[in-house]
Amino acid sequence: MRKIRLIIKREYLTRVKTKAFIISTVIVPLLGVGFFLMILYLVNRQPAHTYRLAIVDDSGILTPAVVQALSHQLSNGQSEFTITKTIDRSEANEAVQEDFRSRINSGSLDAYLLIPRDLTQSVELHTNNFSLVEPVDSAVREALIAERLSERGIQVKDVSEIVRSVDLKMIRVSESGESEEKGQTIGVAISLVILLYMSLMIYGIITMRSVLEEKTTRTMEVLISSVRPSELLAGKILGVAATAFTQFVIWIGSLALLSSYSIAMAKMVQGSSFSGVHLPISLLVYTVAYFVGGYFLYSSMFAAIGAACSSEQDAAQLQWLAMVPLVFCMFIYGLVLNDPSSTLSVILSEVPFFSPVLMALRIAMRTPPFWQIALSFLLLIVTTVGVVYASAKIYRVGILMYGKRPTLAEMFRWLRHA
Repeated sequence: MRKIRLIIKREYLTRVKTKAFIISTVIVPLLGVGFFLMILYLVNRQPAHTYRLAIVDDSGILTPAVVQALSHQLSNGQSEFTITKTIDRSEANEAVQEDFRSRINSGSLDAYLLIPRDLTQSVELHTNNFSLVEPVDSAVREALIAERLSERGIQVKDVSEIVRSVDLKMIRVSESGESEEKGQTIGVAISLVILLYMSLMIYGIITMRSVLEEKTTRTMEVLISSVRPSELLAGKILGVAATAFTQFVIWIGSLALLSSYSIAMAKMVQGSSFSGVHLPISLLVYTVAYFVGGYFLYSSMFAAIGAACSSEQDAAQLQWLAMVPLVFCMFIYGLVLNDPSSTLSVILSEVPFFSPVLMALRIAMRTPPFWQIALSFLLLIVTTVGVVYASAKIYRVGILMYGKRPTLAEMFRWLRHA
């Protein structure tokens, strides 16, 4: 046991002192905060200056209504749009449009709107600024509704008030009570999926490369003269696990801290969808538990691959055996996200190779019955023990095998005879 502790200590201290560990540990939470603030800014950003718009109206009747619909005020009190020129039934239509295109390219005009004679045809917005599409489209639709109502003898002063829809609020029902849902639950669930996927993948590959590095530098031959292969494998996996757990706890803690301050941040923007972000303690506990179980499962597989290979190129060709289940989770997580309680979602989340990611996703979306969580965790533990046992056999034979990369058939023979 003392030898295993020494290996764990060496693996842990060697990794946590590296610049890569320190930088990645700090950068990931900072990136999360940065993305959070950037989304807040982009979602609630308003134009900072007045757009210049020209209108060519071949119908001769729609310009006043469009101008009225575009008469919005910015936060600084200025108009969102200024109409630089309006032309009705222009005979020199093509020449006028060419002039407008030149002005857009030179920067003296932001866009021009071409309204056809027949209002059943498409209205064209000529611009190189995509942010103008939505407000102009809304104004044209409002003007067309007003014109059609007017044709039927219905005089409307403010079409926007009549056609304004009513907001539909989703109130999420859970065992802890009700809360308004603005997409924050899906955001948290997807964040956890990405975090678990990246962590399991990265630290599995780190374990594989650690084994491979000691094998290729012949350090392994010195080590196994003092410790048994099973002790060396256990120490290496646990040492990297301690490093992974340290970093993962820091990341989860940063996510929880970000969640705690989300309400205060959201007060800066009225109606922000981030105001309802909440991370229950139970979700954090389950996430850490599934990460630990998933780590031991996948790191054992990656360690066996590293022991079986003699170079990075050989390992790159075999590591797909361990990566396929994780990649598959990223392909199918949308199915679970849409309906966490469906039969397919339940079955997939019980599969040990998928449960570290998919069961955590189901818990984040809608906590399943406890028996499903307990069953998935039990299956994960049993499978992990089996994979660790099989990996130890491959590790025992493979660490001293050099030269040609073994085939899958040879690795199965190692399992039978080791």
